[in-house]
Amino acid sequence: MVADRSKPGLRRGLRRHWQLYLLIVLPLTYFVVFKYVPMTNSVIAFKDYNVVDGIWGSEWVGLKHFTAFFSNPVFWTLVRNTLLLSVYFLLAGFPIPIILALALNEIRQGFFKRTVQLVTYAPYFISTVVIVSMTILILSPRIGLVDQGFGFFGLDAPDFLGNADYFRHIYVWSDIWQTAGYSAVIYMAALAGIDPSLYEAARVDGATRLQKIINVDIPGIMPTAVIILILGAGNIMAIGFEKAFLLQNPLNLGQSEIIATYVYKTGLLNADFSQAAAVGLFNSLINLVLLLGVNVISKRVSGSGLW
Repeated sequence: MVADRSKPGLRRGLRRHWQLYLLIVLPLTYFVVFKYVPMTNSVIAFKDYNVVDGIWGSEWVGLKHFTAFFSNPVFWTLVRNTLLLSVYFLLAGFPIPIILALALNEIRQGFFKRTVQLVTYAPYFISTVVIVSMTILILSPRIGLVDQGFGFFGLDAPDFLGNADYFRHIYVWSDIWQTAGYSAVIYMAALAGIDPSLYEAARVDGATRLQKIINVDIPGIMPTAVIILILGAGNIMAIGFEKAFLLQNPLNLGQSEIIATYVYKTGLLNADFSQAAAVGLFNSLINLVLLLGVNVISKRVSGSGLW
């Protein structure tokens, strides 16, 4: 009976809001065609794929490729490098956009505020290839700006590009420089949605700027921050491939070789598609588990979550 009563309501909603439903047809089609349909081909991870037999005609080998990856001597190195790089970026990159947004929200001079927003926002539109090229030129030995700066004071500059210990710092802080301004926009929007009466009440109570930030601004953007943190934690194992691969060289390979670059080399360069698919599927499953776990913890601690 409940299902029968709900059908007229559903049909009435479709007739009344058909324009809105029509608008979501194209995005839904995109996700179905380019996201969900390709998931069916993940079966290649359980087969010995060859071009002649195709995906569905290739021999089924079960967990062979997963076992081979887990027993590979580079397995723990790849996992460690990926985790350390991702966690470093999450810990360093998460608070900086919040701090930037809070600082911009306190600026009352319009021209200066717009200038800072432009300067911090613009790097987001620079391509990764250009960012890496700039980084290499700045840090390059003998000809780089950093090396010349050290030389001006009669000092020898460290070999930033040749020493593996510097790779994570270069990757993370160049990425923060590129994305912090763009990420701050989300928090600026959240700050704009805070009830102005809360600021008036804080002013009446004699709150200082710092107290206003702590007691009004931060609680106001906390739900947004929690959601972004959950999404960031869910992508811990999905650290960007392009920048890591472009910054990679034989001298820093011990820390720059991550799962994403390994999948590229295994799947495209060595044409071992089944092995690459198995590694990629393992990576995605870890991300899914992290996303679900962090969401559950967040809902229990703060009451906010993705669902």
